[in-house]
Amino acid sequence: MAEKKSGERPHDPQFPEKFLEFMRSGWGSLELEASPLPQAAYTARRREALSAAFPGETIVVPTGEEKVRANDTFFRFRAGSDFAWLTGDLDPEGVLVLHPVASGHEAVLYRRGRAGTESDEFFRSAKYGELWIGRKHSLAEAETRLGVVCRDVETLDEALAGADRSKTRLLRSFHTSLDRRFEAEEPEKDEDGNPKPTRDRQLAAVLSELRLKKDAWELEQLQEAVDATVRGFEDVARILPAAGSVSERLIEGVFGARARLEGNGLGYDSIVGAGAHATTLHWTTNDGRTKTGELLLMDMGVENRNLYTADITRTIPVDGRFTRLQRQVYEIVHASQQAGMDVIRPGVEFQEIHRTCMRVLAEGLDDLGVLPVSVDEAMSKDSLVYRRWTLHGFGHMLGLDVHDCAASRPEQYYRGKVEEDHVLTVEPGLYFQANDELVPAELRGVGIRIEDDVRVTADGCQNLSEALPRDADEVETWLAEQREAGPRLADQS
Repeated sequence: MAEKKSGERPHDPQFPEKFLEFMRSGWGSLELEASPLPQAAYTARRREALSAAFPGETIVVPTGEEKVRANDTFFRFRAGSDFAWLTGDLDPEGVLVLHPVASGHEAVLYRRGRAGTESDEFFRSAKYGELWIGRKHSLAEAETRLGVVCRDVETLDEALAGADRSKTRLLRSFHTSLDRRFEAEEPEKDEDGNPKPTRDRQLAAVLSELRLKKDAWELEQLQEAVDATVRGFEDVARILPAAGSVSERLIEGVFGARARLEGNGLGYDSIVGAGAHATTLHWTTNDGRTKTGELLLMDMGVENRNLYTADITRTIPVDGRFTRLQRQVYEIVHASQQAGMDVIRPGVEFQEIHRTCMRVLAEGLDDLGVLPVSVDEAMSKDSLVYRRWTLHGFGHMLGLDVHDCAASRPEQYYRGKVEEDHVLTVEPGLYFQANDELVPAELRGVGIRIEDDVRVTADGCQNLSEALPRDADEVETWLAEQREAGPRLADQS
């Protein structure tokens, strides 16, 4: 009997040699498309920008490996965002290394080579064998597609053998053996005794900051994700009855079908909050049901096939018409969102957008008779009592991650200024918990958020998700039109 090979499972049978010999023969060639990817020119420029940030140093950016779900089954792999941004490669186990050379850096992508039918791995390995998982690109094919030198990941250890830790930066937490090889540094202290960012944290920050401004190809990807998300919201509206009830999970599933059909899948777990569930910010249990007379909050986004995600929220009246009070709260949130969009332009501080949205919400809370103090006092730094009902900021950066560029230094993000071709969400909300005794009973259980994805332009901003109505009257009209059109198959647009 033959010995088990890497990638085989403990319960795999040890086949007799005659069977193995039979399986090794009679396989023809199987072609796979290997033309250059449209983003290859962009990823090359991104690698050049990273190279310029760290001259003379070795830069190591892994994508990660498949994670075990149970026994020999794996979660669907999703490439690391920084790695995908630098390479365009969406397969697991890759490691991009920028090797320092006299002219800057030589970029080499170390990835798993294709064994093909020449190896027993082809039919024996459930993890890597092409008989199990399909034809994979060879190193030469990957090099053509990605526009970067590709070498077998098995040679990575040798390639890094001479790397000086003091001149090597690693994007940590993606590759266990590389994390062990390049031990985490002890942070130095500044003059106030606070820890300084380590060299590896500096790498993560620079990558995030380089990704803040989207190039033309990225903007196309984001618009594609947004457009698919709009269709997903339409799909949901078409199966939502005005009378009767449907489960939150049905809504989640209908949208998920669109996300899987047109994209890689969901950009994040869908939040489907019917009634009082809308007041829970991260409600993903989705085990409730819609009810006539109540509101339905849906925070959902499609991640497209190149991993760029949309992030859109709409709150709609289940029976098709807002009540007087629901409309009053909705219009406060809508006014807050519009005020935030109106102030966005290059050079505006991120916090100014936040303050603009929050002041409108605070004024609305005052109009509702909820604020226990004046608007100015509620907005003051030593009070902020309005936040009991707003809970979160106005928005966040958007791109390869739903909360994109999160490793950026605060002065380049939350405490910085927005620039042209930044893409961010604007998503104010008001949430009155079902057990909040400080608000009138008729407000309890009402949660409203409106969220759109906007691009900062030279003189303002562009709402990428404007195809999905957000004005109260237009939302009612849109919902009626979708219901009249009726359900459609997910592959119909």
